[in-house]
Amino acid sequence: MINLKTTLKNKKNLFIVPVIMFLTLFIVSTGVSASSDNTVKIAHSSWIGFYPLDLAEEKGFFKDYGVNVQIKDIESKSDSKSALAAGKIQGIATSLDTNVLSAASGLKIQNVLALDTSTGADGLVGKKSIKNFKNLKGKTVALDTTGGASYFWFNYMLQKNNMKLSDIKVESMDSGAAGSAFVAGKVDAAMTWQPWLSKAKATKNGHVVMSSKSSPGIIVDTLGLSTSFIKKHPEQVKGIIKGWYKALAYMKSDPKDAYKIMSKKAGITASKLKNEMTTQIKLYDKKGNKKYFGTKKNKGNIYKISKVASNLWYTSKISDKKANINKVTNPKFVNAIK
Repeated sequence: MINLKTTLKNKKNLFIVPVIMFLTLFIVSTGVSASSDNTVKIAHSSWIGFYPLDLAEEKGFFKDYGVNVQIKDIESKSDSKSALAAGKIQGIATSLDTNVLSAASGLKIQNVLALDTSTGADGLVGKKSIKNFKNLKGKTVALDTTGGASYFWFNYMLQKNNMKLSDIKVESMDSGAAGSAFVAGKVDAAMTWQPWLSKAKATKNGHVVMSSKSSPGIIVDTLGLSTSFIKKHPEQVKGIIKGWYKALAYMKSDPKDAYKIMSKKAGITASKLKNEMTTQIKLYDKKGNKKYFGTKKNKGNIYKISKVASNLWYTSKISDKKANINKVTNPKFVNAIK
C-alpha cells in the first residue's frame, strides 16, 4: 500500500501517485487481475456425468490441489470450441468423439481424463411402431447433427445397419430439444438422453427403441484441455484430475450432501439424480482411468474408440481429415498420479 502522507512529502513521488491510481483503475475496469489470470475455466453441457466437476468446484476440491477452477455452462458444442480456440476457456468436458472431431478440424486439444461412459442414459426413443433401428427408414427423426455423442452413436448405428443418413428425414436440434419434440408428438423418433428417455416411456405411444446399454463403451465422455495449457501448467492438470477423483470419493463418503449439491445444477431431485447416475452411467475413477488410457506400450480402449470416431467422422464426410489419435490422447497425467 502507498503511504500518501509520506509520499506527498517527496515531490519526486507526486507523479507516481496519479500514475498508480490510473493503472489501478485500468486494471479494475478491464477485469485483468492476477486471480482471473490464474483461473482455469472448464465448460460442459447439462449432462449428468459432468456434475462431479461442479461438485469439485463447490467443495473446493480443485483448490485443495492448488488449482482455481471455474465451471462454465456452455450447451453449444461450436460455442465451446470457439471459446477454447480463443483462449476464453482452457478445457471442455464433452464426448470423446467430439474432442476427436475438434482435433481433426485443427483445434489444439488433448483428452487427459475419462469422465464417464453411458450405460443406458442415452437412447433412441420412437413411436411404438418403430421396433428397431432399421424401422427409421423414411421416418422423421430429431437429431443433433452438429456432432456429439448422439450424432456419433447414430452414425455408428447407420454403418452397422448398412444405412445412410439420407434414408431418414432428419430434423436437426440439440439432444434436449429432440427429446422434447418427440414427447410433444412433433417427430417420429429422437436421439436424446435422460430425463427424456423416461418422459418418452411415459407417453401413450412412445418407448425406448434402444439405449446405450446395448452399446457399452461407445459413448464415453472425457475432459479435453488445450495443448498450450497442458504444456504451460502440467501441475495444474494433475490438480484438476485429483480434484475429480476427490469428488468421486466424496460421492461415496457423503452421498447425501454430494447429490444435494449436484441436483441443484441438474434441476432435479437429489434422489432422482442419484438413481440415474448410479444405474445409467459409469464414472471413471483413478483405477478406471489407468485401465481406460493404458500406457504407450499397452494402449487402452480410449485409443480404439478414438480411432473408431476419427474414421467414422471421416467416412461420413463430417471431417475432411482424420485426427492423429496419439496427439489427441494424453495418458501422461492419469498414469503419473499414484
